[in-house]
Amino acid sequence: MGTDTVRTDAGGGAAERRREQRGWYFYDWACSVYSTSVLTVFLGPYLTSVAESAADASGYVHPLGLPVRSGSFFAYSVSLSVIVAVLVMPLAGAAADRTGRKKPLLAAAAYTGAAATAGMFFLDGDRYLLGGVLLVVANAAQSVAMMLYNSYLPQIAPPEERDAVSSRGWAFGYAAGALVLVVNLVLYSGHDSFGLSESMAVRVCLASAGLWWGAFALIPLRRLRDRRTAAREAAVPGLRQLAATVRDMRRHPLTLAFLLAYLVYNDGIQTVISQASVYGSEELDLGQSTLIVAVLLVQVLAVAGALLLGRLARRYGAKRTILGSLVAWTVTLAAGYFLPAGAPGWFFVLAAGIGLVLGGSQALSRSLFSHLVPPGKEAEYFSAYEISDRGMSWLGPLLFGLTYQLTGSFRDAILSLVAFFVLGFLLLARVPVRRAIGDAGNPVPERI
Repeated sequence: MGTDTVRTDAGGGAAERRREQRGWYFYDWACSVYSTSVLTVFLGPYLTSVAESAADASGYVHPLGLPVRSGSFFAYSVSLSVIVAVLVMPLAGAAADRTGRKKPLLAAAAYTGAAATAGMFFLDGDRYLLGGVLLVVANAAQSVAMMLYNSYLPQIAPPEERDAVSSRGWAFGYAAGALVLVVNLVLYSGHDSFGLSESMAVRVCLASAGLWWGAFALIPLRRLRDRRTAAREAAVPGLRQLAATVRDMRRHPLTLAFLLAYLVYNDGIQTVISQASVYGSEELDLGQSTLIVAVLLVQVLAVAGALLLGRLARRYGAKRTILGSLVAWTVTLAAGYFLPAGAPGWFFVLAAGIGLVLGGSQALSRSLFSHLVPPGKEAEYFSAYEISDRGMSWLGPLLFGLTYQLTGSFRDAILSLVAFFVLGFLLLARVPVRRAIGDAGNPVPERI
């Protein structure tokens, strides 16, 4: 993607810019419900139960003739969705840069994802293949839409406003996720009083996330404006542009070293987010209501944790704070291995630990990376950052699924993710970030 997207469009004045920013916030409000209600809470345990209904006597399903443990099907589907997203994202990015028409592409991705999510209402009986296809489509569409959504930020906010604008969008997303989860909790917990079976209540929660996504996506699509961009290298196909950016990064090996460390430990973070509910339901025998409350706890504490880690970073530096958060992630997962089944209180303690390190470790990683980007290369490098992030995040679910496939134990599967945090810690510890910032041509902050 071309660096011309770094320019902030000054046309329309401050009032028009504020209007666009308020519309931009609402896409996070629209799509975050998919991430929380669907991907994090309901779909993993439910799709696993549907796959178990379709399994043979040995506990295997056979998509495309391949033997797959029913407990691994969800993790494999997440991995496949990420691979699809990585193939589509650079093509969508190149088309957006070439034409300057991001909004139609954002609309196409958003409504493809929303429609696939709403279609999960029909996921019942033994239709595990339908669930897998809908998950792949929805998750890939969400990734493409988020890339396009994020690329609007440099256009709707001048540099001095971007931190605040980005933070507000993030807060909108967490607020929406928490609000809808409360409604989901009421519906699921009281499904009998609403005349619904447990399965029907889950399907209503899944489908309502798609309807929410589609309805609130109308606000940013009405308020955001397309900007025409210079044709130049934006006409290069997406995969070739990504390759060109990576070649340029080789001139800044320390930036590339940090990116590698981030990709490793962030893969572990993303896998914990997507697989924790499966672990809670299948290994710890916890009910859906318990899982919803746990995710609500994570949503609230992620905001507090981000603020706390931000304060620690001001005192100890971002790198040390991130390294400390990786130690906390490792301890939390190791503790999760020993959690007793049927004990929701301990699962809430685990959720609190995840929440406190979740928001801060990701927010500080993004801000630290921003210091390592050469001036004038912001959009190009952050595009590669987003694509590479998605490109690596299939390894964690794959390792989780393979570990369960080989051992039949979700405890072993969750423990296997410790490897991502330990390796990420070792890689990050070796990066001399002050020298990396200087080599990138940026001023070195007093504390980093």
